[in-house]
Amino acid sequence: MPGLKALTTRGQAFLGSGLAALACAFFVGEHDLLRVGVLIVSLPLIAAVVVARTRYRLSCARRLDPPRAEAGSEATVTLRLENVTRLPTGLLMIEDTVPYALGARPRFVLDRVEPRGVREIDYRVRSDLRGRFPIGPLSVRIGDPFGLVELTRSFTAGDTLVVTPQVIPLPPVRLSGEWSGGGDSRTRSVAAAGDDDVAPREYRQGDDLRRVHWRSTARHGELMVRREEQQWQSRGALLLDTRRYAHRGEGPRSSFEVAVSAAASIGVHLAREGLGLRLVTDQGAEHLPDTGLSWSLLDALAVVRTSSARSLELGLAALRQGGGDGLVVAVLGGVGAQEAQSLARLRHGNMTGVAVMLDVAGWDRPELCDGEEYRAAQTVLADAGWRIVRLPTGASIADAWPDAAQRGRFALSGDSS
Repeated sequence: MPGLKALTTRGQAFLGSGLAALACAFFVGEHDLLRVGVLIVSLPLIAAVVVARTRYRLSCARRLDPPRAEAGSEATVTLRLENVTRLPTGLLMIEDTVPYALGARPRFVLDRVEPRGVREIDYRVRSDLRGRFPIGPLSVRIGDPFGLVELTRSFTAGDTLVVTPQVIPLPPVRLSGEWSGGGDSRTRSVAAAGDDDVAPREYRQGDDLRRVHWRSTARHGELMVRREEQQWQSRGALLLDTRRYAHRGEGPRSSFEVAVSAAASIGVHLAREGLGLRLVTDQGAEHLPDTGLSWSLLDALAVVRTSSARSLELGLAALRQGGGDGLVVAVLGGVGAQEAQSLARLRHGNMTGVAVMLDVAGWDRPELCDGEEYRAAQTVLADAGWRIVRLPTGASIADAWPDAAQRGRFALSGDSS
């Protein structure tokens, strides 16, 4: 039955013609026509039996190069098929499953794979859209030499291609910020007097025995170790405005996609400078997996989507909970004066705030660019000491990023002059 269901159009035509010939031979009484009808009917039936009983054993492996690709760039998919039996295969038609966003489904024909033979097939995929795209499973269609029967068998394994936002190299800009650490104490100095002034603590399971402080151990009557040295690192936060109503445009050229690309470029740039960064959206803090800061940030931004939120309050609350951020970079869509005031109050002490502001009003209508509301929000943030990076439609974040060096009102006054 599987073989009969796998009959091609040609096989069905042969079967129908043979049955018609048999019927005519029966009524007419022509023995030669009867022989012809039996031959025509037997061909697709024999082919169906042979194909259905075929027991090819194939192994398939897939390799993506690179496993992460920027939007607009290509990735190469390599299929490795191995015949693990001692029998050669017949005609194989191979089709891999890819989403529509990556292009048409690739199809290949292999005439014959010898016993223990290996075939490698390459094809390219490309996407202008961010996201995680499943590739596979691979399906193999087995046919007979006459094209009467095709039987499809599929593998179960698949892979995932991550298409990340476009990352634009940024020029170096000096951004000051607080430094925080995670050792045993926040500020500590060891006096020059020697070991007597070292502040030890009690031994904890897992401590290195080489750090045991024997003099303090003898004094306290329990095992004491030297405290860990303070590990200092710079900390920062990246706020991305994903509110749907705060952006304009559709597709890769929309203000939202430009904002995601700007956030990716800034995040990778700061991570390469050693900044411990966390990602926050208007929905709150995003969990970044421990796979390397740059890659985990890009993986998170690859799947970020617009939200239905109307306020930045959840994102601002997540930033307040961080507390120790020495640098906050906010990539903003359309914000009003009230939202700008809430963001302005976030800056305190020596914290450095950088606001990358997209001029979304002029995204669809250039005559509305640099409007009153846009300038009012800039003024509110600049008065609170934020550094303003203006990003109008068509501008590159690489060209606008040097404005992050200008503090407060200096950026606005410098542009007006």
